Amino acid sequence: MSDHIKHECGLALIRLLKPLPYYQENYKTCFYGLQKLHLLMQKQRNRGQDGAGLATIKLNIQPGKQYISVRRSNSSNYLQELFEGVMKHFEPLDEKQSADGDWLKDNMPFMGELLLGHLRYGTHGANTLETVHPFLRENNWISRNLAIAGNFNMTNVEELFQKLVSLGQFPKFKSDTITVLEKIGHFLDEEVQMLFDWYKPQRNGQQDINPLIFENLDVCNVLRKAARKFDGGYVIAGMIGHGDAFVLRDPNGIRPAFYYQRDDLVAMASERPALQTAFEVGATEIREIQPGHALIIKYNGKVSEEPCLEPGERKSCSFERIYFSRGNDLDIYQERKKLGRELAGEVIPAIGGDFENTVFTAIPNTAETAFLGLTEALNDHLDRQKIKQIIASGPAIGEEQIRNILQQRPRVEKLVVKDDKMRTFIANDHIRGKLVSHIYDVTYGIVHPGIDTLVALDDSIVRGTTLRDSIVHILSTLKPRKIIIASSAPQIRYPDCYGIDMSELGRFVAFVALVALLNEEKRGDLLKETKQKCLAQQGLPPSKMKNYLAELYDLYPYTKLSEKIGELLTPPGCNVKVEVIYQTLEGLHNACPNHPGDWYFSGEYPTPGGLRVLNTALINYMDQKGGRSY
Repeated sequence: MSDHIKHECGLALIRLLKPLPYYQENYKTCFYGLQKLHLLMQKQRNRGQDGAGLATIKLNIQPGKQYISVRRSNSSNYLQELFEGVMKHFEPLDEKQSADGDWLKDNMPFMGELLLGHLRYGTHGANTLETVHPFLRENNWISRNLAIAGNFNMTNVEELFQKLVSLGQFPKFKSDTITVLEKIGHFLDEEVQMLFDWYKPQRNGQQDINPLIFENLDVCNVLRKAARKFDGGYVIAGMIGHGDAFVLRDPNGIRPAFYYQRDDLVAMASERPALQTAFEVGATEIREIQPGHALIIKYNGKVSEEPCLEPGERKSCSFERIYFSRGNDLDIYQERKKLGRELAGEVIPAIGGDFENTVFTAIPNTAETAFLGLTEALNDHLDRQKIKQIIASGPAIGEEQIRNILQQRPRVEKLVVKDDKMRTFIANDHIRGKLVSHIYDVTYGIVHPGIDTLVALDDSIVRGTTLRDSIVHILSTLKPRKIIIASSAPQIRYPDCYGIDMSELGRFVAFVALVALLNEEKRGDLLKETKQKCLAQQGLPPSKMKNYLAELYDLYPYTKLSEKIGELLTPPGCNVKVEVIYQTLEGLHNACPNHPGDWYFSGEYPTPGGLRVLNTALINYMDQKGGRSY
């Protein structure tokens, strides 16, 4: 993606099902859990660049001993700093101590059987250490301690916050993370208290009751009550002080969650390949947590996937497939190639079928897989043309003529090169902007000036600023006849509120193009009317709200909007014509049939809160108010 946007966080959870000496005996290390957690987080570092944290819990520990350990980092090398800080505790140990699992558990921090890791990609707020997960809710009752980490955004934080206040709580902050922590914590307290009250007449004291609470605590019931009013996309992982653990996925399956289980451990991660790499297993051995379900691991080692919330229509995020998740997942790799293939039918007419005078390239780095699919489709098209030419030439065709026909192929080149991130000491904003725009460079000498058309494939176009100011600008210096930017994703028209930092309409080039068309045709009053319609809906329940912005988009054909976007992506002073070809919604669903979440393209939100966010985003735009729309 040429535009930088913040997006999904990453999760990793491990439950060791055997005592620590087992791992020393079988894997030659007592630090097996920490090592695997580090690897899972390292393989998902694409999901968080603002910080990382981990927490561990020791099972069956004696009172007075530290059983929860937490560490976080928001340094520039956060993952390295995080684990170096953990492992420093073990540097003074001799070889015998390091190999004694029982001694380590009894005497050292972070040597628990339950481990939770989080990679933060903050969508809003300050990048402080306090914002890095896991978050901890502490209590002297071991079964009321709660650590959570999540990949989520809630659209109704205000509603959830007020509910907590009505329950008598006094939260320190109004954020979705704190709200989720306290909401789950409240119902955890209720469940523990209910069990305590039930068993108290039958037992002499709390110590006798604790094992009964551990055994009978209904984690699914806690999650069911806590998440009843959650509106958003989420995967929430948690650990309870005595050793229960859970991973809850939203009812629409918006955010991804996978797990792997064998006789000595259970591990969960946000991406399937991370688990495959960490444990060297095939894709068929990894399971997906189903929407509305929770993976629950009891303190006694019992593992189950339980339905906690009523599943809705599956709307797993298609942007995960296009861009956010790493492309080394087999299914994602094939889907991205298919996205590229789907574009060929639009690209070939756009170049007039002139392969001889067209250069094809990918915008690094995430568009490269889709580009493979596009080039495959272009070659398939040319192969069909070659067969027709050979047949039309008849039996008299000679070897040289056949060779010339077979040599027809797309001119595929590595034309765009991404340099390291530039830093500049120059204070002048204009000059600094010019320098920073050169994060991309081009390969010279390939393009025939005034003759060749350039086709550059990007995986998506959000704001378009980097595309215009850096990529299109520097491509235009090669003086091609025309520049065609192809996007493997459709036009991004609507705000996201389920994890991606895309909630301001004015930052979408598709919306800016819509406004430009309305103003050119003296129809700007339609925006004011739409704002009034949105204001009129503010008192309605989300289920009765309507997407009025869609009516404005419907005024123009898809290609008309793409044409205007091409004009907006043309740098000032550029004399080269710029065209934009977008993936269609049909093409997206053909390529990613099992991931139909497309609300940022279609405006079809998976939860009631989505339309409320859309209305707020449009009102904020009209009022020239920036910031998050929920």
